[in-house]
Amino acid sequence: MINIFKAFDNKKDSRAKFTEIVYRIFKFQELFTDIQNVDYPENVGPCVYAIWHAHQCCVHGLPDRANCNVLVSRSRDGQIIAGVVERWGFKVIHGSKGKKGSVEASLQMINALKNGECCAIMVDGPKGPAKVVKDGAIRIAKKAGVPIVPVYWYSPSPTFLKFPSWDEFRIPFFWTKLINIYGEPIYVDPREDKAHDEEVRLKVQHSLEELEKKAPQAYKEVFRFGLWKK
Repeated sequence: MINIFKAFDNKKDSRAKFTEIVYRIFKFQELFTDIQNVDYPENVGPCVYAIWHAHQCCVHGLPDRANCNVLVSRSRDGQIIAGVVERWGFKVIHGSKGKKGSVEASLQMINALKNGECCAIMVDGPKGPAKVVKDGAIRIAKKAGVPIVPVYWYSPSPTFLKFPSWDEFRIPFFWTKLINIYGEPIYVDPREDKAHDEEVRLKVQHSLEELEKKAPQAYKEVFRFGLWKK
């Protein structure tokens, strides 16, 4: 039994060390990454940011980190990500497998939203299918009475790397200029039924797809006006 606990402690130590390494890599990358927000909805108040799982690192460009909760899974990888996200200055809400864990995470997000905070949810995560919006964000926004704000990040730079993962995870590497482009806030009427919720889910899906189409031109406009110049 003692050996088992020792092994567990070692795993915890290894995870903590790996979290620190990942955080330092991201912290170093900050020196070379410049994210400009495009069409950010001012004065929207508490909201649910709807993000593709592949674009989860775009939270780095969200304003007011201390007021934003990021939903992260309780998997081994998720615990490492959670440690990094907290070091970035965000709050973390841990998702979990099973109905009980899902309900607990949803309640935490609803409470945070009702208290005036925001939440960031990877709407096709944690296992896909990629770029298909699930209904979790819609249910949470409906219960909390807040809008959903789609977010898409983009760069044509070859240093904006794409990984061969199920979601085609994207991350900047050295000098990279990016944009976070935002869709119009999408509201869920709490008085409506599931058919209405499905309509909203499709609106979020459509908005993220439209942002993908608009992003290249939006990037050109940012570049043209020199908004990256400091």
